Amino acid sequence: MKWIQVLSCRDEESPEDCLRIGQRRRFWLTQQVEQLWLYGHLCLRSLFYNSFADSDTALDALFEPIYWLVDHVTRWFGVVFVALVITLTTSVVGIVYICLLPMILQTYSIPWIFWHIIYGHWNLVMIVFHYYMAITTQPGYPPQHPKNDLAAVSICRKCIAPKPARTHHCSICNRCVLKMDHHCPWLNNCVGHYNHRYFFSFMLFMTMGCIYSSISGWDMFWEAYAAIEKMKLLDKEKLHVTANQTYSQTPPPIFSFRQRAFHKSIVYAWVLCSSVAVALGALMLWHSALITRGETSIERHINRKEKKRLQKKGKIFRNPYSFGPLGNWKVFLGVERQRLQLYFVDEQK
Repeated sequence: MKWIQVLSCRDEESPEDCLRIGQRRRFWLTQQVEQLWLYGHLCLRSLFYNSFADSDTALDALFEPIYWLVDHVTRWFGVVFVALVITLTTSVVGIVYICLLPMILQTYSIPWIFWHIIYGHWNLVMIVFHYYMAITTQPGYPPQHPKNDLAAVSICRKCIAPKPARTHHCSICNRCVLKMDHHCPWLNNCVGHYNHRYFFSFMLFMTMGCIYSSISGWDMFWEAYAAIEKMKLLDKEKLHVTANQTYSQTPPPIFSFRQRAFHKSIVYAWVLCSSVAVALGALMLWHSALITRGETSIERHINRKEKKRLQKKGKIFRNPYSFGPLGNWKVFLGVERQRLQLYFVDEQK
């Protein structure tokens, strides 16, 4: 290294002078790098440092690209999920009309036939109506030009606008939602103040319809399941046909294509209805418990943390939006509107 510095010096300079010049250059370069590092670090701290920030804020900032990707993908998935709900529901209704209804007309008495026809169609109308209303009804947004008497609890960090009580920002819709419960991909819409009732009613009637279909088609399901098992056994026996048998000697199939499709459709509809009844019924019971306590899904987590915090201080947490089990259901169903504290204008803008 010393020989390189000596060779890079001018001819009239001595080797000792060249070494001193090289040392000064290295020291100057080190200082410049250190100053650049300190300047960059100071810029980052001045732009992003916050004395109130904690580990949760750092994790949110770290996972922000992942959140952005999930939010944008979920928007497109919502359309797919809505189409899937419509397709599956239509397929089950078609199977009921083609397979289950003829059996009811042939085997049941006239009073039971009337009951099945009236109840089945009424339940179907309720499912279609409440699902359509839950999709098309906006959940409710804070007014863009609030009045002076609007009680704003805080300011939304993303909307940079007043945020009334029980209002939360939906990262998928990119808007603040009044009394937000959650963003439902099966509706491709947020569940909030104006459509929460339709969402719950859809779950209720869909669960009732699935239970009705499962109970009504129980006997046909076992018959179809036994027929499918017999088909599998016969298909295995066909594989043991000897090589010297010709095509004309092969026995014809016992079950036709139409019979196979009929039995498989019955099993498909029964399994789908039973699965949806269990899953959606559990979700409906969970939301029933939340409504009874006067909470939403988001407020459930917030209130649980607040309850733990107050317990450490020896205090008791009370939900300010709970009017008792019966009162909460009256407010939810719109029976007693005077109890509901609205922090937004009456007409949705």
